[in-house]
Amino acid sequence: MRCCAQARTALRAYRPSSKNDRPNSRADEKHTEVPNVNVKDRVAIVTGSGQGIGEGIARVLAGAGAKVVVNDLLPERVDEVVADFKAHGYDATGLAANVALANEAENLVATAMDTYGRVDILVNNVGMARDGWLAKMSEEDWDTVLTVNLKSQFLMCRAVAKHMMDQNYGRIINISSRAWLGGPGQANYAASKGAVISLTRTLALEMARYGITANAIAPALVDTPLFRGLKEDVQERLIKTIPARRIGTPEDIGNAALFLASDESSYVTGQTLYVCGGRSLGAG
Repeated sequence: MRCCAQARTALRAYRPSSKNDRPNSRADEKHTEVPNVNVKDRVAIVTGSGQGIGEGIARVLAGAGAKVVVNDLLPERVDEVVADFKAHGYDATGLAANVALANEAENLVATAMDTYGRVDILVNNVGMARDGWLAKMSEEDWDTVLTVNLKSQFLMCRAVAKHMMDQNYGRIINISSRAWLGGPGQANYAASKGAVISLTRTLALEMARYGITANAIAPALVDTPLFRGLKEDVQERLIKTIPARRIGTPEDIGNAALFLASDESSYVTGQTLYVCGGRSLGAG
């Protein structure tokens, strides 16, 4: 009992007498400072950013001050997006490249290094789907989807890793999909997007000591040229499966990417952020 009384006395003596006596801490600072989520002067590579989700991500990052390297398979798409960004006062360059090939992935990173001298942010967005029942799926359809959706991310992560490690800073954002949970006719697509999440978690563990974070974003239905190409009744039926009862926009995904690309997310790594209007909950 005597020991407990002495401990309580010591604790009272240690406890600060007023708020002003407390040591300064980041937690205290947050009460007076509002974080300004931006990526000013950071260099970002966004693969598959010639249209759709990738373009939306690149546009949000550029609008927040990033220097953006645009990428697509088609040169005309790259040129169009870069020209549009520059017309809005954004700092952008681009390269048409198939990042599922090792030498072209390396060339894309080299373009960023030659132009800006560093790579701070990598968004692996390039992807494709070839849906079909597994019993009838060809090896080519399986291999092509896994190569584009998964191998490209491995190659790009490998290409930027040394540069980010040398500068002791990096943000890697891999675009997965809510579809990784599984769905009829999507064996190849779901497998590739599930593997992206596993890749991201492993990368986060390997890179954390170098100040590099790795996270995934899992969208569901997004308003892209692919979605708009569906029949109107099909679009309406799909939207009804979303608890939020609306289709996502490329900017919705871009806003999530902006947070994960910013310094405000420095303590977030190895996570998967669903941006799907609640569809991952299985409701709707």
